[in-house]
Amino acid sequence: MTIQQIPDAELAGQPAAYWTGVAYEALIAYTRARQAEKGYTQPQFWLLRNLSVNDISPTGDGMTLPELREAMASYIRPEDDLAAEAEALLERGWLSRDAEDRLWLTEEGEQARVDLARNAPAVRAALHEGIDDADYVTTVKVLQRLIRNAGGTVA
Repeated sequence: MTIQQIPDAELAGQPAAYWTGVAYEALIAYTRARQAEKGYTQPQFWLLRNLSVNDISPTGDGMTLPELREAMASYIRPEDDLAAEAEALLERGWLSRDAEDRLWLTEEGEQARVDLARNAPAVRAALHEGIDDADYVTTVKVLQRLIRNAGGTVA
């Protein structure tokens, strides 16, 4: 594949929304492909994380699917079927369901979450290849400024 070099002056006039969209889709596709190679999906990992007191959940309490959808609203994708993903985790024994339809992380699920999290550094390393940390930090700061300039909030 030939990589087209665009002059800096031309790049400076291109819309950030286009490039952030292209980057988002490529990064998500890459990450999800690496997770699929390991036998799980990104939404499954998010479910485990959102139910773990050792990760995102402040209490480790069970949650219903609507509560989980709400908790993941800022990053879940339209094509993600949390009900189907939860069923797969129930079948693996990584989640359990109580009489009120709340999902709970099992001990096996907590161990799986820990094991799956070990894949993240390799994914990050591959994506950051050839990018030094200072350039990455500058890029993130520029994106944060673009967000603020557009009236958004930066967490």
